[in-house]
Amino acid sequence: MLQTLRFIWKHPLNAGFPAWGIYKFFRWQIVSRLINGKHKCSFTEYTKLLIQKGMTGATGNIYCGLLEYEDMSFLLHLLRANDLFVDIGANVGVYTVLASGEIGANSISIEPIPTTFSHLSENITLNDISSKVVAFNIGLGSKPGKLFFTKDKDTVNHVSTEADKHTMEVQVNTLDNILQTQSPILIKIDVEGFETEVLKGSSSTLSNPALKAIIIELNGSGNRYGYDENTIHDHLLIQGFQPFSYAPQNRTLHLLPTYNNLNTIYIRDLDFVASRVKEARKIKVGRHLI
Repeated sequence: MLQTLRFIWKHPLNAGFPAWGIYKFFRWQIVSRLINGKHKCSFTEYTKLLIQKGMTGATGNIYCGLLEYEDMSFLLHLLRANDLFVDIGANVGVYTVLASGEIGANSISIEPIPTTFSHLSENITLNDISSKVVAFNIGLGSKPGKLFFTKDKDTVNHVSTEADKHTMEVQVNTLDNILQTQSPILIKIDVEGFETEVLKGSSSTLSNPALKAIIIELNGSGNRYGYDENTIHDHLLIQGFQPFSYAPQNRTLHLLPTYNNLNTIYIRDLDFVASRVKEARKIKVGRHLI
């Protein structure tokens, strides 16, 4: 808990009044225990989230506004209405709601775990974005087929290994097959170490110059499958992408020597992306405009 409280206290959207974030944390702990079930929570100016106890990834947005501040802000500033965003490992749909509910972009959202997919579907309905979102209850990989996934690990469910228990069989396809002729401008990939296989099934998508940016989590989880994430980095460099950090306060992008230990933003066509984020409208998140 101490680590969580420290994170809330230092979060940029709690700057100036961090005690308010701490208050929201403890209020949620009490309310979620007293009243079982889902709670409708304000998110950005035009969006809401259905959240319940145990949704560790989603609940952070209650205390911090935007849990993954830099990456979520980048999405909000890059996308425009009717752009195409692909959310791979959508979980309960936080990024999808930002893209389609706040910005009005079209989204393709992919979530393999049925119970989590049901929460994603509820958040799509809650925000009245069904016409903007196509959601797939499947996994992604290098080829169509079936794989076993864990099912009881919330935001870190993943393609299972021999060490995992409580697994389930899931239908799998490739991103290229799903998209066919569609061209996203931004893709978010959060697949807990299976990024190598997802990218193998995305060769046509990656080579399409319409794709300007990828938000990808490279945190060492690929080791469980014997994958070297340096290979992913090198592959993206060959495709013309470079790793950047994003400073939402002044909307600037900073070239990195390599990928971060958590999410990294890879950008191709820097001039286009830099112009987009500079010109984006301000987004209201709680008491802040970003």
